[in-house]
Amino acid sequence: MRSTHRRRATATGALIAAAAMLSVGVQAGSASARPDDSAAAAAVKAQAVRNPGALPASLTPSQRAELIRQATATTAATAKDLGLSAQEKLVVHDVSKDQDGTVHTRYERTYQGLPVLGGDLMVDTAAGKTKDVLKANNAQLQGVSTAAPASAPATAEGQALKAAKAAGSKADKADSARKVIWMVKGAPTLAYETVVGGLQDDGTPNQLHVITDAKTGAKLHQWQGIETGVGNTRYSGQVTLNTTKSGSNYTLTDATRGNHKTYNLNHGSSGTGSLFTQTTDTWGDGTNSNAATAGADAAYGAGATWDFYKNVFGRSGIRGDGVGAYSRVHYGNAYVNAFWDDSCFCMTYGDGTGNNDPLTALDVAGHEMSHGVTAATAGLEYADESGGLNEATSDIFGTSVEFYANNASDPGDYLIGEKININGDGTPLRYMDKPSKDGGSADSWYSGVGNLDVHYSSGPANHWFYLASEGSGTKVINGVTYNSPTSDGLPVTGVGRDKAQLIWYKALTTKFNSSTDYAGARAGTIAAATELYGATSAEVTNITNAWAAINVGARAGGGNPGGKVFENTASVAIPDYPGAAVTSPVTVSGITGNAPAALQVGVKITHTYIGDLQIDLVAPNGTSYRLQSSSSDSTKNLNKTYTVNASAVAANGVWKLKVQDKAQQDVGTITDFKLTF
Repeated sequence: MRSTHRRRATATGALIAAAAMLSVGVQAGSASARPDDSAAAAAVKAQAVRNPGALPASLTPSQRAELIRQATATTAATAKDLGLSAQEKLVVHDVSKDQDGTVHTRYERTYQGLPVLGGDLMVDTAAGKTKDVLKANNAQLQGVSTAAPASAPATAEGQALKAAKAAGSKADKADSARKVIWMVKGAPTLAYETVVGGLQDDGTPNQLHVITDAKTGAKLHQWQGIETGVGNTRYSGQVTLNTTKSGSNYTLTDATRGNHKTYNLNHGSSGTGSLFTQTTDTWGDGTNSNAATAGADAAYGAGATWDFYKNVFGRSGIRGDGVGAYSRVHYGNAYVNAFWDDSCFCMTYGDGTGNNDPLTALDVAGHEMSHGVTAATAGLEYADESGGLNEATSDIFGTSVEFYANNASDPGDYLIGEKININGDGTPLRYMDKPSKDGGSADSWYSGVGNLDVHYSSGPANHWFYLASEGSGTKVINGVTYNSPTSDGLPVTGVGRDKAQLIWYKALTTKFNSSTDYAGARAGTIAAATELYGATSAEVTNITNAWAAINVGARAGGGNPGGKVFENTASVAIPDYPGAAVTSPVTVSGITGNAPAALQVGVKITHTYIGDLQIDLVAPNGTSYRLQSSSSDSTKNLNKTYTVNASAVAANGVWKLKVQDKAQQDVGTITDFKLTF
């Protein structure tokens, strides 16, 4: 489950093994992958919004196309109204609409004809008047020279091939390269975007995008265009499928859902292989030896996901244009992965270890196709904090699809990959109620969470969704026991899964952009909830508290999420190596019981080379927590908040920040040490 990119992504999931695993198909239009047509109506009712006008409007593909046509016809006037320079042009990326008539138009930008990565923006209009403008980057796009040294393309390709080699690719040349303006972070910079193909070290197709400064040759950023998930599937029991009859043959083509097709790669790794075709309309026999079993499972997952988005959010297909993606099963040989690729608009599933466990699970399908929804809307950059939010979005909606499908063989739960046994001991791949139980994911936000792999930095958002849906504490849901903690030790009341998923969807489609981070996700969901339920509603209060419970912002009503701060601002000189370690103490008192599981440790140090420093937090009982090891980081000065799980030690007593210089030539001073309980 790993990868990196703004336009696509994946995850994992699996279905419970069933005794009778027969997938039955019927002719087009005769049945649905959804078991209960009343499910959508029940979900909408459960949302109980106070302002129905803020709900997403259901647009037909032709209605959406007309909105896009209108927006495209007025891009020049819109650019002028926004005060953009004459060198900038807008390109319509997506259009959505609320039931009250508010139109949300997303634009990409060009500058002197060059694509501007990170320059996306959204304009909200009502009755022909602009209500709001949301930009991924507020920096001014002007005065950027588009002239690059002649050597720049070759330098950029070298950087990209080096990065791709580290990921396992044996490619000796780039697939493509283009000159761009890079402004995902900071000021606009002339750069090259170079894409390298081949295969990654685990057999996953490679689509590595590397951004290189056109003038200095420095690598600015990279992301993987193929997002992957890991899992082994069991089947979803006996289901009905929409298929198509042509002559005397049936094919796994769903004409009622955008002509979604399911192909058999037969262990190949390119192209589409062959469309599943047979003379009978009964698909698979519940065994892995029958190739059509995995095909039927993939088709069922695609149909259930289509129905979820259509019936709950009014979205017609992944892009909202009524066009179905396609699925490929039996990819590679013993390939333990599944991935979404937006460039082919398709999902691909391997057969797992020993080709014994195809990854064609319901929540895998929901997860993968949701990456396509993210690409078509917010376009969350698949790296840093936005990458974690991208991955979490797929986990959130993959979980939501599983609950929505209401399949008795795999009841909805907040466990990701609970049936795939990827760990070999029957444990899930991820836990939404307490993400850290997987051994890598973060429960709560901290300043370095964006440095984690996106499948681990997604943890706080997954945790938020569980808390926002169900609340904290112990409870049993569909036979599964959960016990979700909070970083501040305070309880959270859930708003219900239907409301939480609606709030996230509205924020994704109308508030988030390519650069949204955790703080931005908090602001976006609160804004979405405010529009739906009112500023003083219990829904806004409870989702705000759920954010505070994962250390993003304050509880509703303001104040410090943790509540009490202990600080030492006395300066402590740090001697150069081989000098002894120095400490800065703070005395904690008045706290009941142990320290929190997400103790906030604020550190400010002036130093000319912070990589020289080894930094530890020492608890009153002598337990030491490593905050930073010495490294080659040449950055000057340190101003950072660390999150430490100190729940095993008593809170009260003298805590110490211990710092030692581990290399020669640089000195510094501890200027501030702060603990937030």
